[in-house]
Amino acid sequence: MENGEWRVEKSMSYGDFITIDQAVSALGLTVEDIPHFFSHIAPLEPSQRIKETLDETLNLAANISTEKARSELIITPILLEIRRKFQSRIGYFSGNTFNVDESKGLTGACDFLLSASSNQSLVTAPVLTLVEAKDNDLRIGLGQCVAQMVAAQIFNNSKGLKQISVYGAVSTGTNWKFILLENQKVKIDLTEYFITQLNQILGILAEPFRIYFAQHQ
Repeated sequence: MENGEWRVEKSMSYGDFITIDQAVSALGLTVEDIPHFFSHIAPLEPSQRIKETLDETLNLAANISTEKARSELIITPILLEIRRKFQSRIGYFSGNTFNVDESKGLTGACDFLLSASSNQSLVTAPVLTLVEAKDNDLRIGLGQCVAQMVAAQIFNNSKGLKQISVYGAVSTGTNWKFILLENQKVKIDLTEYFITQLNQILGILAEPFRIYFAQHQ
């Protein structure tokens, strides 16, 4: 940091955006904290399949108590539930490289990406990005998530999808926080969603794809 401003080094990647302040300053954004920002989104009823899966995996993930276990046993089944809700028209990517703009540090692997396409060989716009919180702390993942959302915005624009809001999430598996990027403004929902609110979590995750497919039928 120089003169109170963050400088992006060419060697940076998504994981180097540790804090929300760093990401906002380096990427020329403004941020707004809004309580219950996503509360207007209609909940999505979970299938019996995901209910049974989480009944088995939640306690297992808690007992193993590692980030990898929470990722594999909680987050992945929830994202695959979204994919099923859209009849597999959603692309699911885990740990894939998403290099968009090296000069801004927008390179590296993403924990999870969802895209509005059934193509599993290629990430296609629009993109929803999800970051697995490190050390079980949602705040630690916010900077990385915002950086990946900016990358998704640039990627979407390059594919001709301008003016599309970008959705992002940070999750420990059991706790979820959601973010929206519109132009240069980051809107963070101060509300933290818990796994017991699965229908609301599913509704928010599905929202960008519901909007997209409604407009591109």
